[in-house]
Amino acid sequence: MEALILSCGTGGGHNSAARAIAEELQRRGHKARVLNPYTLYSIRLAQKIDGSYISMVQKQPRLFGAMYRAGQLYRNLPVRSPVYYVNRGMVPIMEGYLREHPCDVVILTHLYPAEIMTNLKDRGVSIPGTLYVSTDYVCIPFTEETECDAYAIPARDLAPDYIRRGMPAEKLYPLGIPTSQAFSRPESRKDACARLGLDPDKRYILVAGGSMGGGTIRDTIRALMAGIADHPDTALLLVCGNNRALYEELAPRQSAQVVVVGHTEDMAGYMRASDLFVTKPGGLSSTEAAVCGIPMLHTAGIPGCETYNADYFSAHGMSVVCSDAGEVAARAAALLADPETCAGMVRRQHELLDGAAAARICDLAQTMAAGN
Repeated sequence: MEALILSCGTGGGHNSAARAIAEELQRRGHKARVLNPYTLYSIRLAQKIDGSYISMVQKQPRLFGAMYRAGQLYRNLPVRSPVYYVNRGMVPIMEGYLREHPCDVVILTHLYPAEIMTNLKDRGVSIPGTLYVSTDYVCIPFTEETECDAYAIPARDLAPDYIRRGMPAEKLYPLGIPTSQAFSRPESRKDACARLGLDPDKRYILVAGGSMGGGTIRDTIRALMAGIADHPDTALLLVCGNNRALYEELAPRQSAQVVVVGHTEDMAGYMRASDLFVTKPGGLSSTEAAVCGIPMLHTAGIPGCETYNADYFSAHGMSVVCSDAGEVAARAAALLADPETCAGMVRRQHELLDGAAAARICDLAQTMAAGN
């Protein structure tokens, strides 16, 4: 089987999900190519789309929240969204690509490529089966106007949210959010610390703002630094992601109690080496943490889908949501002193998120490719 996986870099989660699916397909002996469709028009366009989003959520999260709320209102109108019409221009480009690079199934881990494929369908272009993979614990605006053949959603109890938006129940498959095998792979805390050069006798609080280093990460770090100042047995692991400015700002603070990391391909290792994870509520990163099994504090996320992610995780006992940096510091201290509560949180994570979502999604993709 040959699969085309279309994604975008507006947040690291979409690409991470795409890579996790490709990893599983390739493990099974299939061919899988991950592609940002806008690069077919120009690399510059793809970079502009990704860069505009990243800049907004890093510097103007409230503006993004306002746009998300506007999308929620717009979706109630009996017309197609601007997102659909903007992607109409990609029709001839994508049609030509599929003609030159035929595949058996198209997997979509982002709304924008799903809108492109919907435009192709609406214009009568013959395309392979399409499988949309949601990476948030909510039906995000305009998902309902796409016309994919199947939708992999994070959980069964989220199906009503999609159905009330008008999506056919028979197209919804509660398969989970795909994560790399690295997060399911067994490794002891001692081994992870040794591999990463960390002190196994310290308690580590892992702090991240997603791949973009966004959210309220600066205020959170300041509060946590103050909180551990009198506890030499506790240290912070600060992962800055692709936020170079944040890394350069924090690097001079490197010490026995503050370990600063830029972009890393071994987030699973840092999770296993840590006792607590403080992060914004990205759908993919939160799922990775739950699959890995680590007590989790969610900071205030980017207004919109991340708010729903935090609500879902906290409602199911998989994380604790904090409203501000001061609460994060207080909750972190309380959790580190309460191993029973931490163990209960990890137990709930493992009960609900088993790390096999990528395999289930690939099973469905294989069935679709076979024409069933």
